[in-house]
Amino acid sequence: MAGRWIEVKAKDGGSFKAYLATPDKGSGPGIVLLQEIFGINAYIRSVADHYAEEGYVVLAPDLFWRIKPGIELGFTEEDRKQAFAYREKFDVDRAVEDIGATIAALRAQPDMKGKVGAIGFCLGGLLAYLSAARLGVDCAVSYYGVGIEQVLGEAAKVKCPMVLHMGEKDRWTPPAVVNAIKSAFEGRPEIEIYVYPGVDHAFSRKGGSNFDKPAAMMAHSRSIALFRKVLGPVFNLTALWEQHCYYEFATRDVDATMSTMVAEPYVNHVPTMTGGVGARDLSRFYKNHFVNSNPADTRLIPISRTVGADRVVDEMIFCFTHDREIDWMLPGVKPTGKYVEVPLIAVVNFRGGKLYHEHIYWDQASVLVQIGLLDPKLIPAAGAETAKKVLDETLPSNTLMKRWAESAKAG
Repeated sequence: MAGRWIEVKAKDGGSFKAYLATPDKGSGPGIVLLQEIFGINAYIRSVADHYAEEGYVVLAPDLFWRIKPGIELGFTEEDRKQAFAYREKFDVDRAVEDIGATIAALRAQPDMKGKVGAIGFCLGGLLAYLSAARLGVDCAVSYYGVGIEQVLGEAAKVKCPMVLHMGEKDRWTPPAVVNAIKSAFEGRPEIEIYVYPGVDHAFSRKGGSNFDKPAAMMAHSRSIALFRKVLGPVFNLTALWEQHCYYEFATRDVDATMSTMVAEPYVNHVPTMTGGVGARDLSRFYKNHFVNSNPADTRLIPISRTVGADRVVDEMIFCFTHDREIDWMLPGVKPTGKYVEVPLIAVVNFRGGKLYHEHIYWDQASVLVQIGLLDPKLIPAAGAETAKKVLDETLPSNTLMKRWAESAKAG
């Protein structure tokens, strides 16, 4: 997905460029994306493209235009020196006015339908906060905003829901700053403040030296949850997931299965590390090692389903007869003819109206016990009992613990 540049008219005269990214299906709610001190560089444009894939019309204004139009810096030491020099010259109040002009330009886009939110990183995190306080956006997300503590006098002006993400080890937002921000919004449940343990400034910048994938993924899910709740669009994730499973297990149609996914999806069956990253490898995997390779009697017994803003978590019992080599679950193991029932968890992430990735978990030891490759007398593992216990909690617990009987005597 590639965006384009448009021209935005400033309220006090002149104009500046802004990067526009739109959903592939056309219309969507609006997000104004606010830059770091490095300008509208490739990283910020990739963030815009990402949120467009999530279903939003995104506009990222060049807020350094009053200093020098078109600044695009990388993250070398020399780039950082230039970026901080630009920051020293930066007029925050004029920038907020330019954000107001950007919001007006965003609302004028024919593809933009509905409400407008703001999201920003570093300097942009501060500007997202000020957009919530001064510009009446419908919601705002601030990533490691630098300088918010200096304008906390405007906290009462924030009338919309807001999420703030900060790193525990970020020297720009030390504990005293975090505590001041928390105090300013005490008793405001619509203002969510998250501090991510062990991570530094710019933890969400993919490819950066401080990038922390777990924290970035968690922060993005929380950001999407806010945008979905306030702005929409609302997707029926249950229906999307069930359609995907129907193509996988009922019709066994690889092309139809891939059509439910984003352009570059991935699947990881965690115990065996099977699956694929990217459309080409995943399609090959589905065609040759999954969709057409599952036993004829494969059956899924649903146990529970949790639906979030951007993911579905399915708990189920996976049942099959090992009548063929199952590459994804038992790679290299010849058919044993054994019947298997194993609890399985699918964590399915979505971008917009399509699947982005699947993380699938199960107890491989239980599977190996059931097909006779592991001796349960030698290791602490159970066979089909694990599935039966999920279905019936009254079945005995702690049967693998030899000391369980001893503790009963001890009281």
